[in-house]
Amino acid sequence: MKRLFSILAMSGLFVAGTNTVSAKVTAAVMFMQDAAPEAEKGFTQVLKEKFIEGGAGFMGIVLLCLILGLAVAIERIIYLNMASTSSAKLKQQVEDALASGGIEAAKEVCRNTKGPVASIYYQGLDRAGESIESAEKAVIAYGGVQMGQLEKNVSWLTLFIATAPMLGFMGTVIGMIQAFEKISAVGNLSASLIAGDIQVALLTTVFGLIVAIILQVFYNYIIAKIDSIVNDMEDSSISLIDMLVDHKK
Repeated sequence: MKRLFSILAMSGLFVAGTNTVSAKVTAAVMFMQDAAPEAEKGFTQVLKEKFIEGGAGFMGIVLLCLILGLAVAIERIIYLNMASTSSAKLKQQVEDALASGGIEAAKEVCRNTKGPVASIYYQGLDRAGESIESAEKAVIAYGGVQMGQLEKNVSWLTLFIATAPMLGFMGTVIGMIQAFEKISAVGNLSASLIAGDIQVALLTTVFGLIVAIILQVFYNYIIAKIDSIVNDMEDSSISLIDMLVDHKK
């Protein structure tokens, strides 16, 4: 009889333990299912939701700054990459053309080559018949023109970089003003009353800074590319004058 009671007691404990474990597993599964939608949200989705929460007013203007800034940056990057040429290869071709066919053959090589370096070579060779001094002045003058072409529209990019965070700060100030207006109207300080306005105010600043950072990266790349091309132009100009001096001898 005692053995029977012992078996029944052990069976009861086993069933109770199984039910407890099952309840814990079920609770864990339900918690994971509830948390799954939050975990599935990617960075882009969260960014989109926060952008909508920031309001269409200032957020739309900040987004416009980003779109226009990226358009200018992409146009400049394409132009600068097309303007980049192998100056060493061009120098060798011009030097060989001068030795074999003279000034006209060298000008034909420059006409068939794209880029600012080839254009500077052509202007110098076009004045080479007058004197070395005239060729040097033409190279310097046309080098300034080419530099202006390289820096075209870059000032607009700096404008968008400066405007985006300022618009964000303006949205922050306006949001804070609205929050304090609600406090003065109600007469008491409630976190739930002003939380929405403060959140919108801070979101405009965050997105303004994000836009400025993105455009700043493109701006630095463009400036570095322009400096590289300008240095190449200066070195090529000196090489051209040396070639013309040797050709005149």
